[in-house]
Amino acid sequence: MKAAIYKKYGSPEVIELVEREKPAPKSNEVLVRIKASSVTRADTMMRQGQPKFGRLFLGLLKPKNTSLGTGFSGVVESVGSEVTQFKIGDAVFGEKLFSNGCNAEYVCIADNLVLDIKPNTLSHAEAAPVCDGFLTSYNFLKDIADVKPGQHVLINGASGSLGSAAVQLAKVMGAKVTGVCSTKNVSFVKSIGADEVVDYKNEDCTNSQIKYDIIYDSVGTLSFKSCKNIVTQKGIFMTPVLSFGIVWHSIVNSKKVKFAATGMKKTEDLKRLFSDLVHFFRQGKLRTTIDKKYSLSDLIHAHHYLETGRKVGNIVIFNP
Repeated sequence: MKAAIYKKYGSPEVIELVEREKPAPKSNEVLVRIKASSVTRADTMMRQGQPKFGRLFLGLLKPKNTSLGTGFSGVVESVGSEVTQFKIGDAVFGEKLFSNGCNAEYVCIADNLVLDIKPNTLSHAEAAPVCDGFLTSYNFLKDIADVKPGQHVLINGASGSLGSAAVQLAKVMGAKVTGVCSTKNVSFVKSIGADEVVDYKNEDCTNSQIKYDIIYDSVGTLSFKSCKNIVTQKGIFMTPVLSFGIVWHSIVNSKKVKFAATGMKKTEDLKRLFSDLVHFFRQGKLRTTIDKKYSLSDLIHAHHYLETGRKVGNIVIFNP
């Protein structure tokens, strides 16, 4: 089978497409033929080895895990002897972290990990990135911020994968939502439910007279220092984007500043959040936006496009 790897940190050109033996599922695993997989900003940061202090975990001189891609959607091709909740032919989707990677043609995943039957309301392309944008943002909004109906949430980067998911989720949770995006994406952010939209090219959201209960910086371009005056007394500033500044502030001001790596949560917590998302999608309360689709052989081009910062929603890798 074909799989994408990177053996050193660097530009998208470090990505290689290699041939590997098709995996066989263990007794508690299913083998999934991947129909679509995700490409995320986190993938590009790991490929770059950025921020550099993150290499303490990723590998100092070269990556420990050379594979790419975590979110996937596909069809079960075979099952292990102990698997009872999935069968051959099931359309499934989910996420596999710290593994052989999902930017590939096949993946084996244990049946007790983040895996579920794909809702009929979603195509494989729409399902593949759910565990990036939606699962990450839902963790922040539900488990970290505990968003309540009527609260006012500011979402920076509202047109991206994380941000567009957060806009929809915050509305489902009953919050008032202000999204921050560029001029060309204002109408899109309104279309997914934002009550108000700030065009950062013409207005600085940190100079607002409005105070927010929650600021979710999905792209890591704001700072707690710049946002202190627009957060309510009991409000919080949170981001999934790792930087030295955010780590420092989350330590010295832990009640106001929150950083978390969603993938490091316990499996049972991830499954709980994922189960909620599956329910929301089946009810038609959420939708995935796909900006571009690339074939696995064009993964380098997908990474180049993601690094332009022009992405709206998600980028998906498809396998014919």
